[in-house]
Amino acid sequence: MSNDSLLQPYQLKHLTLKNRIMTTSHEPAYPVDGLPKERYRAYHQERAKAGVALTMTAGSAIVSRDSPPSFNNILAYKDEVVPWMAELADACHEHGCAVMIQLTHLGRRTGWNKGDWLPSVSTGHEWEPAHRAFPKKLEDWDIARIITDYADAAERMQAAGLDGIEIESYGHLMDAFWSPRLNELDAPYGGSLDNRMRFTYDVLDAIRERVGPEFIVGLRFTADETIDGGITPDEGLEIARRLKDTGQVDFLNVIRGRIDTDAALTNVIPVQGMKNAPHLDFAGRIRSEIGLPTFHASKIPDVATARHAVSAGLLDMVGMTRAHMADPHIVRKIVEGREDDIRPCVGATYCLDRIYQGGEALCIHNAATGRELTMPHDIPRADASRKVVIVGAGPGGLEAARVAAERGHDVTVFEAAGDAGGQIRLTAQSPRRREMISIIDWRMAQCAAREVEFRFNTWAEAEDVTALNPDLVIVATGGMPNTDVLKEGNDLLVSTWDILSGDVKPGSKVLVYDDAGDHAGLQAAEVIAQSGAEVEIMTPDRSFAPEVMGLNLTPYMRSLQKLKATFTVTYRLTSVRRDGNRLMAVIDSDYGDLGLERDFDQIVVNHGTLPLDDLYFDLKPLSSNLGAVDHDALINGRPQAIATNPDGQFQLFRIGDAVSARNTHAAIYDALRLVKDL
Repeated sequence: MSNDSLLQPYQLKHLTLKNRIMTTSHEPAYPVDGLPKERYRAYHQERAKAGVALTMTAGSAIVSRDSPPSFNNILAYKDEVVPWMAELADACHEHGCAVMIQLTHLGRRTGWNKGDWLPSVSTGHEWEPAHRAFPKKLEDWDIARIITDYADAAERMQAAGLDGIEIESYGHLMDAFWSPRLNELDAPYGGSLDNRMRFTYDVLDAIRERVGPEFIVGLRFTADETIDGGITPDEGLEIARRLKDTGQVDFLNVIRGRIDTDAALTNVIPVQGMKNAPHLDFAGRIRSEIGLPTFHASKIPDVATARHAVSAGLLDMVGMTRAHMADPHIVRKIVEGREDDIRPCVGATYCLDRIYQGGEALCIHNAATGRELTMPHDIPRADASRKVVIVGAGPGGLEAARVAAERGHDVTVFEAAGDAGGQIRLTAQSPRRREMISIIDWRMAQCAAREVEFRFNTWAEAEDVTALNPDLVIVATGGMPNTDVLKEGNDLLVSTWDILSGDVKPGSKVLVYDDAGDHAGLQAAEVIAQSGAEVEIMTPDRSFAPEVMGLNLTPYMRSLQKLKATFTVTYRLTSVRRDGNRLMAVIDSDYGDLGLERDFDQIVVNHGTLPLDDLYFDLKPLSSNLGAVDHDALINGRPQAIATNPDGQFQLFRIGDAVSARNTHAAIYDALRLVKDL
């Protein structure tokens, strides 16, 4: 028996959890027609196989039809959900992993113009800014109906063989009853705290009548809304006491904050550059004062922090949810004494930001997450070893090197710079995004353990590559900033990379013209503003930085607004000319020619990258496949077998920004799905 506090079993009612690590409820947006089908099951099963004690499925499984999904949630009001949840539960139980599900009515945190086009409902008419819908104020028959819906959903989950349920009460309907700022109802459901909790009591009573006293029922709840007029910490503690006193609640999962704006949500789910485990002590206070089993997750990205949470008695079960998206095998690696091999969560929150914009959860640097049906987390050995040459040691090139080495191939990597990293190293120059460098550091460590040869400070030419007699060449040379964007005056521009690298110092009155809309534009603007310069961020789009999604946008705005940066949308920079020692910008609009002129002393452009592809085209005629990719084989997991050039010496492929300007995840996915079959 290990002495590691994380590996100790925990008794939750009749259920023995084999260790103290769980994944908390989250919706990766993988359901099909609202049902957790094969992909959903494979995602949770992967974590179960690796030893996680409890997987809490479904961020916000929906109990009522007038709570339409915000982001492809599971529809717990459908009877058809039962067999699919049963298959998921059976798959996880096979590995000794307990399975629960989070149930909710979204209340005002959804829209009316989706699903069945029923009005959203809440305890008043206050809209939720994130979803921009004004809800109907609940009537008595609505309340009675929804109570029954909760009970129906709980009964379905018990029938599916789950170990329990968790009711969500933060940012949704249930806590709207609790919150003085949102509950506009009259008695018996509005007014005093007793009245405001009556809905919860009624729901618990209805659920227990269906599932009995032994089925595990918990709440994930906000114990402090962190806003004037909302639930205070003292009131949150009193709510927890009253929940315990019902005798119907088996655990509490603690949240601090609210989620109705991007800024508020980011405090609940912190991103990179923000403090780790910011609410851990608060959760520990609730555990100490209330005495119910206590769970919690909020930027607990590493084993050391998780271990402290349990060993210090702050939590009974520690949630490492984003961490398990980066590496689903955390528990297995702890057990095997391989903590250094854990792929780190870098806090990029690419996963959640995608969900909140209607996408599916993907990890920025584990391309197998969410693709368990087609992509391996453990790389299998190849039948025979081949000589692989990779040019470029950015994230894509390093992923290709790592996977090829795990396949058992002999790998050599050329890199023009003195260090690995490519654009990631540039990104990590910003203190707030320094965690991104772990994407590189982890891969370098994995490559070193597998004897990958690196040749740094080497600008590889075709003869350098062919001299190694490779069987396979992968060009991962990335791209360079494209500043050729204007009708005239492109030679007067500097790129965001020039600013981020420090090669060009910020001016005093600077225009950042950003039509790529990704991190580089706002990062450069932040560097410029921090230098004391006056900075304006301009875009021809109707919103700025659309590729920097809500959670990641928050810290930029907190910084740039304090530094008095200006944001200008729907204006297009068309040309620049010199005017003495100033630069005159000519500004138009896609909505009509304007011919505006404004002066700056520096103009910085963010317009993506152009591929560094000279080497690829030099090598192309020497290759057996002439650089061609069999897309059908790539997508369906078969080796590349194109051989159109009988005189070819090697297979040749390019990945990442050496193909076209995309992002880190795309480069890593390019590498994984190509090299895993070589």
